[in-house]
Amino acid sequence: MKICIYGAGAIGGYMAVMLKRGGADVSLIARGAHLKAIQENGLKLLLDGQEIVERMPATSDPRELGAQDYVVVALKAHQAWQVAEDMVPLLGPDTAVVTAQNGLPWWYFHGLGPEFADYRLQSVDPGNRQWNVIGPERVIGATVYPATTITEPGVIKHIYGNQFGLGEPDRSESARVKRLAEALEAGELSPRFYDDIRNDIWIKLWGNLCFNPISALTGATLDVVATDPGTRTLARNMMLEAQAIGEKFGATFRVDVERRINGAAKVGAHRTSMLQDVDKGRAIELDALLTSVQEMGRLGEIETPFIDSVLALAQQMGRVKGLYPVFPETDPVQEKAAS
Repeated sequence: MKICIYGAGAIGGYMAVMLKRGGADVSLIARGAHLKAIQENGLKLLLDGQEIVERMPATSDPRELGAQDYVVVALKAHQAWQVAEDMVPLLGPDTAVVTAQNGLPWWYFHGLGPEFADYRLQSVDPGNRQWNVIGPERVIGATVYPATTITEPGVIKHIYGNQFGLGEPDRSESARVKRLAEALEAGELSPRFYDDIRNDIWIKLWGNLCFNPISALTGATLDVVATDPGTRTLARNMMLEAQAIGEKFGATFRVDVERRINGAAKVGAHRTSMLQDVDKGRAIELDALLTSVQEMGRLGEIETPFIDSVLALAQQMGRVKGLYPVFPETDPVQEKAAS
């Protein structure tokens, strides 16, 4: 089984080493000093007190690798959009593309139902770039739960977790999902198949859509955001708006709001990914985590005053710091609403 990990960062690199150990034919797309270290020394994973080194083809040019059975896209949503055309040499007639991003995916409405069939989420796929170049029929949806970090170029440290959610957009239990799950299991990872992967996408997004921007705006860690009375109430109201949107389009939420917030509080003094990006001057993943939810709310004619307010503040903060927008200088949601 040929699997290319497109974006061999913390999560992608962890998956690559484990899949390679399980017997898959793994290759990597990476860049910069991280790529150079992998090419020279192999990819090192620090796992449970062990140092595991695996050597595998690694390049910044997909043309060197050819068609794959699976391409796991382990980039942030806006980065995945940027490289859609670059991915084409990896795509054979039957190649599956596994989307391992946070937030609502660009293919969300593919196979969902007749009322909004194949609606294109412009907030995460401006101009339908991924929809047209990759094609939603190739997609296997995924949710990612392990925590990992790059400690230095070519070295990844596993912190906790090995669970991944998998599912087809059309809710089928396909042979290609089964084969991918078997490859993950062979690498001592823990895949879980979902009849509708969108439900699990919403559960993970539910906390990210509020905790990430609130923490980025305030500088507070997750435990503070989830327990301070003011920010907890704000997060709860944002989550209730998001739940109404998800349910409008057929999603189900297997836990309630209070349990989800309490679970976040138990994580402790964690600096959310968006707060870390702001601290390091990196582009913020705001559109996939929140603008997309606002877009779906407008589509479903659901009012979202709390989401709108926090999104406006986070967008302005991002613009002032030069970290947003991450897509071309247009507001596709506003354009669509005005058309």
